[in-house]
Amino acid sequence: MFDDRYDLDPVARMKPRRGPVERRDVPLAKGLVLEHTESEWCGAVVGAREGLVQLEDFRGKVRAFPLADGFLVDGKPVRLVRPTAPAGTRKRTASGSFAAPQQRARVAMPSRIFVEGKHDAELVEQVWGDDLRVEGVVVELLQGADNLEQVLADFAPGPDRRAGVLLDHLVRGSKETRIADTIARGPHGNHVLIVGHPFVDIWQAVKPARVGLQEWPTIPRSIEWKTGICRALGWPSEEQADIADAWSRIRSRVRDFRDLEPELVGRVEHLIDFVTVD
Repeated sequence: MFDDRYDLDPVARMKPRRGPVERRDVPLAKGLVLEHTESEWCGAVVGAREGLVQLEDFRGKVRAFPLADGFLVDGKPVRLVRPTAPAGTRKRTASGSFAAPQQRARVAMPSRIFVEGKHDAELVEQVWGDDLRVEGVVVELLQGADNLEQVLADFAPGPDRRAGVLLDHLVRGSKETRIADTIARGPHGNHVLIVGHPFVDIWQAVKPARVGLQEWPTIPRSIEWKTGICRALGWPSEEQADIADAWSRIRSRVRDFRDLEPELVGRVEHLIDFVTVD
């Protein structure tokens, strides 16, 4: 009898497949486990913005990849698509307001909102960015509350040029409170609104449950606060890049205003009203 053990050509079967890879569409959703085909990075979806999807692996490390890249789900090629809202549903922004119809960008209005640092600005943009662009409000950095008086002197607030200021740790007896009181009594006081949250840092305005905590840990004053938070969470903290990576990880967990403490949400809304309402 004819032995058919070698009837098929195993080498031919190993030849690479020609033509485009067929990918099924998969709606992008939190918790969806993906494998990035090029890097073989595997993780659950924890966020998506600006054309990027963020994947967190089992060690808690987060990396971002372009949505248009190739991904696998259960070993099969997929194309990530953003979920669509049902017909007739009005889209809401991350701040909870109804999204305005798409329109040409507005010229920036003369009034401004000032925040202490880069992380504050990034969080405000992430949650309130759509609203601010519709109104034409620009957010600028102070690079620390100590610079506020000089920044306002250069900005020269007036009746048609208001300044809203968001400060960290605005509590009784703090340095920030003393600075705010001095400015309120100064020549620009009538055209400046200074508000603040009680937290040591803007990181703490993110609800601790979003990073798996019941509450943010108390850090001794002898340890820099962000460094102490990273150590308490078991994250690297030796270099500035580690701090930046930790903030990226925390911010990626913020989906909308409901993931922030009310003490921050209310203050930012107050500032927006102050600089936009006549």
